[in-house]
Amino acid sequence: MAAKKGGLGKGLDSLIADKVGNSQADGKTEEKQEVLIPISKVEPNKEQPRKNFDEDALLELSESIKQFGVLQPLLVQDKKDYYEIIAGERRWRAAKLAGLKKVPVIVKHLTDQEIVEISLIENIQRENLNPIEEAIAYKRLLTEFNLKQDEIAERVSKSRTAVTNSMRLLKLNEKVQQMVIDDMISTGHARALLAISDEEKQYNLAQKIFDEKLSVREVEKLVKKLQNQKTAPIKENPDKAKMDAVYQDVEENMKTILGTKVTINQKDSMKGKIEIEYYSPQELDRIYELLQTIRK
Repeated sequence: MAAKKGGLGKGLDSLIADKVGNSQADGKTEEKQEVLIPISKVEPNKEQPRKNFDEDALLELSESIKQFGVLQPLLVQDKKDYYEIIAGERRWRAAKLAGLKKVPVIVKHLTDQEIVEISLIENIQRENLNPIEEAIAYKRLLTEFNLKQDEIAERVSKSRTAVTNSMRLLKLNEKVQQMVIDDMISTGHARALLAISDEEKQYNLAQKIFDEKLSVREVEKLVKKLQNQKTAPIKENPDKAKMDAVYQDVEENMKTILGTKVTINQKDSMKGKIEIEYYSPQELDRIYELLQTIRK
């Protein structure tokens, strides 16, 4: 399918205005007309990019709707038995929470590609998509509608590099992708993990990032170290390997007991030091009280 020019880089309002003003049917221009319809007749689009909604933000919006109503109409498509949302699912959800019986809508007749594009740009402009949802939407435009990456970038007012980097996140282990969705790790962490091809190692490191609150820079160094270990010849002392395994087990047990990162730095076979990390004054107090109970 040939890519359409003019696209979404102009912004959602501009795109909708273009579609409304330029659509011709039997020599008549389609009018942009807002109407009230029963909220029970409106249903979300199952293919829309956004899957996750912040419950607290929805409650805030519903309180605003109770006072002022739905200020911006939903964009919908007539499906004969119901109206399918093209843009405005968040407003629809909040309106339901507010107890509204009717909502303002503008009924449109758009192609599947136009619906995906409008849903994508609406969510991007409002920063409503998580990084994985955004990447999936880009991939859909790429695979289903044969758009090129630079054409997608033009439509969403982003650089081609930003679109490419976004879609690269879909190469991650699915469990790691879910950690990005759940805000357990950042996109910076996720991009660093892409250098690890083994999905299980990728996920294990993602867990380590979350458990130990590692920074992106720390992860990059750790990934680089892992890659160097792959290429370097292995000259492991069997006795040292056994001791390292013992210390690692001790570290893990202490981490479980104390609920924070613990590092054992061995100076020689007889001595070393233990480092216990904390990330706030409250956490320091918690660790101190825990150690006090052990002393008793």
